[in-house]
Amino acid sequence: MDLHVSLGGPGDLAFRIHRQLRDAILDGRLRPGERLPSTRELARRLDVARNTVCVAYERLTAEGFLVARVGAGTFVGAPPVARAGPRTAPPGHDVRPRPFWDSVAPGLPAGTPPVHDFRIGRPDGELFPLATWRRLVAGELRASTVGSAGYGDSAGHEGLREAVARHVGISRSVRARAEDVLVTQGAQQALDLVGRILIEPGDCVAVEEPGYPPARALFGSFGARVAGVPVDEEGLDVSALPDAARLVYVTPSHQFPLGTPMSPTRRAALLEWASRRGAVIVEDDYDSEFRFCDRPLEPLQSLDRDGRVVYVGTFSKTLLPMLRLGFLVAPASLQPALRAARRLTDWHGDHVAQAALARFIDSGELSRHVRRATRVYAARRERVLTTLRDDLADWLDPVPSVAGLHLCALFRPDVSVDLDRARELGVAVESLAAYRADDATPSGLVIGYGAVRAEQVADGLRLLARCFESRGGGSAASLRREPVREGPAALKAAPRRPRRPDRA
Repeated sequence: MDLHVSLGGPGDLAFRIHRQLRDAILDGRLRPGERLPSTRELARRLDVARNTVCVAYERLTAEGFLVARVGAGTFVGAPPVARAGPRTAPPGHDVRPRPFWDSVAPGLPAGTPPVHDFRIGRPDGELFPLATWRRLVAGELRASTVGSAGYGDSAGHEGLREAVARHVGISRSVRARAEDVLVTQGAQQALDLVGRILIEPGDCVAVEEPGYPPARALFGSFGARVAGVPVDEEGLDVSALPDAARLVYVTPSHQFPLGTPMSPTRRAALLEWASRRGAVIVEDDYDSEFRFCDRPLEPLQSLDRDGRVVYVGTFSKTLLPMLRLGFLVAPASLQPALRAARRLTDWHGDHVAQAALARFIDSGELSRHVRRATRVYAARRERVLTTLRDDLADWLDPVPSVAGLHLCALFRPDVSVDLDRARELGVAVESLAAYRADDATPSGLVIGYGAVRAEQVADGLRLLARCFESRGGGSAASLRREPVREGPAALKAAPRRPRRPDRA
């Protein structure tokens, strides 16, 4: 054990050693059963007489803090008094972050999963081919050499960049070579790198409304004025983009969180707008691998002829979020700065995991996994839609969506839901309000089906049905059934806020 003991403070040396070891045991830094260095070894490290350490150990043993075992050494015993608790860092009352950070939630660890988990962005971990992944990682570790123990390329493992370029070229028609790909720790780091090299304090950044809150917060952390742009049944309303926007963040394949894809007309209009304004488009293609009907539309990146689009992808939804593997494809003009920014933030990612993923893709395992998972998610999605139509049509109107791990359902007029009560019933579902920065956008629920089993869908949503209320005070069960308004019409009918290019 590398035990740190300071010899500063009042009292003789033996007292100081005794006090620090006693404090370490009481606050839990030294735990019962841990072996301490021998008196000879600790005396050598501290450059004191051995007898000084012996006196400290003997006193701690007499007090019950240490236990000496003949031939084995000296060990921490069970403290004879109640623990004082772990030591904490100083409060730092006069040291404060920039005011912006007071508005950003730190993100707490997830608790026990609910019985019926309709939260979004959560793939089913049981579908992940763990045995195959373990074998690939073990193979990379066995193949590692002393030379591979140094720092790697900030752009990522070369083999993975080549594999990603081929994969997205085949599956999504993205135009890229290995040199155009930069491996990241998920999509969030990709957005961070783009923001670092493009956003100056005071720049205007346009995001979808409703949209992805972490992207909005991230761009705001760079000092950008973040402007929400309304979304309708065709996707982002290009005509409402602020003239001053330097960067536009969009999710055209599966709009987050509504789920509607951006129409071909809007895609062409957005690219033309960016070219005319000299702006950059960040295209976040976060979960479109799971497609259930219709042919996928070409991504903005494959339609871009001026080098205005940065394409961002992630394996967090396809595989597992814990792997923290994603990528971006950027124009050549941005690559040097992006690589430099990656090097300044964390230098490079996990070489072993990246090499394993390269083999996972090249062997065809990724494609096979996506096909298998798509069948499972398709069945769950159909259960959700069927239950919404059969049991919740009085209260919720699904927004058409053909891909991804979630769908959105808008509230019918004068309907609300008590999500606290739903949680008490074991149902976790997210409100669309969590993704809105403007009260003028529609209200509803965002329903994920990645983490809920197909056989639990109907029971979970029927429990949720107990939690609906009429704003007039009546139970949702008492509402008369009326013709259901179509999802796209509901989006189109929602009031839009005035266009305000200078909105912060």
